[in-house]
Amino acid sequence: MSETPVKTRRDGAVLLVTLDRPKANAIDLATSRIMGDVFRDFRDDPELRVAILTGGGEKFFCPGWDLKAAADGDAVDGDYGVGGFGGLQELRDMNKPVISAVNGIACGGGLELAISGDIILAADHASFALPEIRSGTVADAASVKLPKRIPYHIAMELLLTGRWFNADEAHRWGLVNEIVPGDQLMGRAWELARLLASGPPLVYAAIKEIVRDAEDKKFQDAMNHITQRQLCTVDVLYDSEDQLEGAKAFAEKRDPVWKGR
Repeated sequence: MSETPVKTRRDGAVLLVTLDRPKANAIDLATSRIMGDVFRDFRDDPELRVAILTGGGEKFFCPGWDLKAAADGDAVDGDYGVGGFGGLQELRDMNKPVISAVNGIACGGGLELAISGDIILAADHASFALPEIRSGTVADAASVKLPKRIPYHIAMELLLTGRWFNADEAHRWGLVNEIVPGDQLMGRAWELARLLASGPPLVYAAIKEIVRDAEDKKFQDAMNHITQRQLCTVDVLYDSEDQLEGAKAFAEKRDPVWKGR
C-alpha cells in the first residue's frame, strides 16, 4: 500500500487528484476522509478553478469500498469524511467543474465516484458495473444519480442486474462524454481542464447551483429563483466585475480577462 493514498498536483488553476492505493485503488474510511479534505480545500481555494480525478495505474480507476478494510473492522456506516464516500459525492456547494478521468475499472462505489464528476472521460479499456445487487446490498448513490444521467430504463437494468459494460456502451448511453485511447487519457483531461480554467469561474458556479436547485422544481419555479436572485452564486455573478468584463470584451472584440470577482 502506498504511503500517500491520495496524491495531488497543482498546475495553475487546475488540481489533479489521483487515488493511488495499490493494488486496486479501493477506498477505506481513512482514504475517504483524506479525499474529502482534498476536495473541500479545492472548493474553498480561490486560486483553483478545475479538478481532475483519476486513479493510479492503468487497470483500476476505483472498485469502490475496500472489503479487506471492512473485514478488518471498517464499518460500512462509519465516518467517510466531509464529502461522504470518496470525498466528492456528498460535498456541499461544489461549484467548480470536476472532470473524472476513468483510467480502468470503475465499479460499485468507484462508478458512483466517477459520476460525481461533471464531465467523464474514459480510457478505451475502461469497464463499469454496479455489482452490489449480487451481494444483496444497494448501490445507494447510483440509485439516486444514475437515472438522472442516462435513460431510466437503462439505469434500472444496470442497477437490477449488476452486469458489466464497456466504455463504448457507457458512451452510447451518455454516461461518458468521450472515449480516449488509454495513453492519451490524461493528456485529454489536462487539455479540457485548462480550457475550463480559462473560462469564467463565476458563471461555472452559477450553472452548478442552478442545476442543483432545479432538480426538484418546476421550470417556472426554478426560473423565478434565478430572476429573483434567490441563488447566491447568481446574485454574486450579476454584481461582479466579470459580468461587466464579459460585455466589454464582446464589444471590444477581444478575449475577456476573468478575475473571479
